[in-house]
Amino acid sequence: MGPQGPGYRGRAAAGEEHGVPECCPLYHRAVELIGRRWTGAILEVLVQGGSLRFSQIAVAVTDLSDRMLSDRLKELEAYGVVRRTVFPGPPVRVEYSLTRKGEDLAPALAELKRWARAWLATGVFENGNTGSVSHFSVATVSTRIADRTQPTAP
Repeated sequence: MGPQGPGYRGRAAAGEEHGVPECCPLYHRAVELIGRRWTGAILEVLVQGGSLRFSQIAVAVTDLSDRMLSDRLKELEAYGVVRRTVFPGPPVRVEYSLTRKGEDLAPALAELKRWARAWLATGVFENGNTGSVSHFSVATVSTRIADRTQPTAP
């Protein structure tokens, strides 16, 4: 007997029997990966900024803790979406960039951003409710990255 009990044939079998559409498991994995907290924002910054240092990503994605950023970057690296490059020092420098697999996400992320701007930025929802919606500003991210890369005066 399986963990779901006797007679359980799985959701796919039950769905096929009743003509219910199925969710593609690969699509589901992709959405779960990108939909993890902060992952979409990290990918967006890397799409815009190219190869960035940890500190640049941290500045660009506000309210993201260093630990969470580190965890997400490791996860994205394990999936082959992000490349971690170490440049020997001193000082040793580490940069993160999108792999080809990660770059292939750019059109999907752009479409999601288009949808968000059309439907979420207005703050008016289908049920007629209104709300405050914060947004991820391209100009803000670009400015934060540029500010972080400028040399500081001694």
